Amino acid sequence: MTTERRTVDSIPAIPATLVPLAPRKIQEAVEARDALARALSRAGIQLPAMDIRSPWSDEARGALVHLGVCSGPVALALAAVIEQGIPQ
Repeated sequence: MTTERRTVDSIPAIPATLVPLAPRKIQEAVEARDALARALSRAGIQLPAMDIRSPWSDEARGALVHLGVCSGPVALALAAVIEQGIPQ
């Protein structure tokens, strides 16, 4: 895990390539990204490259929350947090 902590406010803004997308779809993706970043932060986990992207050229499909890459220890910590939350 990384020891550097970023706040949700420090996550990069919406990339210029997504500006043409429908605002509702972008806002939905931003809200999801921010909620996930907060939850991960509470668990002591940071995915440093979270942002919003869209592989589509049409506005109707919207945007995706891109989680980026992470180190092996961060992936293991994420797996452990998920396992703890799964009812037996």
